[in-house]
Amino acid sequence: MTEEEIFDTVKNITIDELDVDKDKVTMDTNIKDDLDADSLDVFEIMNELEDKFDIELDADEGIQTIGDVVNFVKKQLDEK
Repeated sequence: MTEEEIFDTVKNITIDELDVDKDKVTMDTNIKDDLDADSLDVFEIMNELEDKFDIELDADEGIQTIGDVVNFVKKQLDEK
């Protein structure tokens, strides 16, 4: 799976979970600061991604931006 495909999935899940405008979600978007997400929001996004990609994610991995999420998911998929 390409980085762009992962980004599209992360973006769609983020938009659905946080009910934000699609233009606000870029690789550089800070999930908490730019999208006003709290810890529960991040947890829900991570759970959705785990289900979608059949991987294990740790919210304590220092993930701050959408790009961090994409890179972490890609790394997990590459290790499968």
